[in-house]
Amino acid sequence: MLIEKYQAKYPKATHCLEKDHQEFLSFYDFPAEHWKHMRTANPIESTFATVKHRTKRSKGCLSRKTAFTMVFKLIKNVEKTWRRLDGKNQLPKLISGVKFRDG
Repeated sequence: MLIEKYQAKYPKATHCLEKDHQEFLSFYDFPAEHWKHMRTANPIESTFATVKHRTKRSKGCLSRKTAFTMVFKLIKNVEKTWRRLDGKNQLPKLISGVKFRDG
């Protein structure tokens, strides 16, 4: 219905929706408790943004060993603010390949 309605006005966008239909809906193949975690920003990028910020400020004055120690300590500190995973009881089912339908 959406594709038919907007096909004439937005042909490239509707073609993308048709082509990637399965990938767009794969969100619903996971438990509903995990949906909010999948909608959040990239956790790896947000963690290393702190590390990148600090290492830029101390450029050139670190040995490999002290840089590694500083990065480790920064990540351990950032780890305190991470969200806990909701629905962790669903993880064994997810790993074993149980198919979830609409959460």
